[in-house]
Amino acid sequence: MQATTEAIGLLAGTLTTIAFVPQLLKIYRTKSGKDISARMFSLFSAGIVLWLIYGILLRSLPLILSNVVTLSLSLTIIALKIRYRQRPRGEEDQDIGLP
Repeated sequence: MQATTEAIGLLAGTLTTIAFVPQLLKIYRTKSGKDISARMFSLFSAGIVLWLIYGILLRSLPLILSNVVTLSLSLTIIALKIRYRQRPRGEEDQDIGLP
């Protein structure tokens, strides 16, 4: 029974974790995160940290592994959103003060 429970946990963690991959790839390909809510992903990431702590306290491999990977993906999405944020019109053409 324990092995079945662990297998279900690992499968659930894998499926919910890889659900973020298409969003991550879309942001990377389009170089735009304008449709992504930074607040939602920040709150989500905070929740994932708590799930990770919970998994560590329970010594639950499925919780630990899935939340480490999910947190990495979520933080990468936030980082890409920041990296690809749109600048105000005309700013991209301004001189940045280099000689």
